[in-house]
Amino acid sequence: MRTREALLPDAEQVHALIAAYSGDGTLLPRSLAEICENVRDFVVLEHEGRIIGCGALHLYGPHLAEIRSITVDPTHQSSGGGRRLVKALLAQAEKHRVTCVCLFTRIPEFFARLGFTIASHQDLPDKIHKDCYKCPRLHYCDEVAMIRGNLPRFAILPAPATWLKIQA
Repeated sequence: MRTREALLPDAEQVHALIAAYSGDGTLLPRSLAEICENVRDFVVLEHEGRIIGCGALHLYGPHLAEIRSITVDPTHQSSGGGRRLVKALLAQAEKHRVTCVCLFTRIPEFFARLGFTIASHQDLPDKIHKDCYKCPRLHYCDEVAMIRGNLPRFAILPAPATWLKIQA
């Protein structure tokens, strides 16, 4: 079992893995087109030449990244694949010098063992503005927000100085 960066030809298998968990609301649905557009965010888990898991790291800025769409095929769960995916995504965040990684989950115990701590949804407005307003569970969210690293002191990158001059 090994992890690697996803390639465009992996998109259909990644889509199938996510689709298997989006029908019941475990994962947010992602279209094949969306996965193709964002394939560089994904890491895949391979076993005997077959993709059996995936996860993505969405970058908001140097202050925050989110682990999302993380899943392992049910026949390979409890064999360390999820841990491998999270570690690979954390390595990507470190490579980009991100100071905080967040995620939303219904299995906080798993992520707590990997160094994540519970946070308030309100502490992560970048995530809320990007995805939560589109989610059908917005007003009755049952996911736990978790972070690893320093909670961002700011959210949504400030407007560039040139934009401020135009507005003045």
